[in-house]
Amino acid sequence: MAELTYRDAVVRAIAQEMERDERVVFLGEDVAKAGGVFKATVGLYEKFGPLRVRDTPISEQAILGAAMGAAMTGLRPIAEIMFADFLAVCFDYVANEISKLRYMSNGQLSCPLVIRTGNGGGVRFGAQHSQSVENWTMMIPGIKVVAPSSPVDLIGLMAAAVRDPDPVIFHEHKALYAMKGEVPDGEIVDTLGTARILRAGSDCTIAALALMVPRTLEAAEVLARDHGIDVEVIDVRSLVPLDTQTILGSVAKTGRLFTVEENPRLCGWGAEIASIVADEAFWDLDGPIVRITTPHIPLPAADHLEDLAIPSAERIVDKVRRVLNG
Repeated sequence: MAELTYRDAVVRAIAQEMERDERVVFLGEDVAKAGGVFKATVGLYEKFGPLRVRDTPISEQAILGAAMGAAMTGLRPIAEIMFADFLAVCFDYVANEISKLRYMSNGQLSCPLVIRTGNGGGVRFGAQHSQSVENWTMMIPGIKVVAPSSPVDLIGLMAAAVRDPDPVIFHEHKALYAMKGEVPDGEIVDTLGTARILRAGSDCTIAALALMVPRTLEAAEVLARDHGIDVEVIDVRSLVPLDTQTILGSVAKTGRLFTVEENPRLCGWGAEIASIVADEAFWDLDGPIVRITTPHIPLPAADHLEDLAIPSAERIVDKVRRVLNG
């Protein structure tokens, strides 16, 4: 067992898969000698060399075009789109090409690639470099979407993503890179499409993702200590496939559901979960489903305004307390 940062876990995750399978290659802007703009890929170039760790031009379309071609012809590429916001620049590849390849080729071709992105706010990069865009990607048929909240989950889910026969978008939260966590020695492989209950509780269920997970856990401890509210916390982890069984089972136990989402409120991932729970577990609910989200605004650059926009532990505590206590 070792303590790793989320950033260190990225290196270990990619190295694990590159050591295991010589078909795995890694490409993106400044990912090689520079070790990535977030220093999350330091040492991979020195370990695996220029043929398998490749810097690219500043062209998101070129990166995904090259990755798609590599995947079609037998490699298993990991492609980095530095900021998740810039998936918009290469969205045609994501929405129309990579995601539809198996279908358009009548099953003759597959596209086993991973698209890594630096997602989310909290690090003062402004409206064009801080968006939380999981909801952009989960709406596309043919794409799997994951967003780990801890170092160990990052390694295990990366392994599952690389080994999957279809494309996976892998959201790494920029504000989590310095977070530390215990990671077992040896190979770590997780399963896509699985949520994880991080805290058992009886009064309500809160589903959270990425940076919102540690904030929700912090809020849950305050709610228990100061307000006598026992919260069950679910780390959703995988949006596509979505572990509806775990979420529905928790709601059946607690009778209440909250979601904590960093994405803007309109069409956020929590809306889909709320829809599923309303359809399939309506009679288990003791009250309305409540979503705690970022407002539907461009994320501000000013520190205090960004902090006001993104759900905080304090806002989670206040909302849950007021809803449950009437």
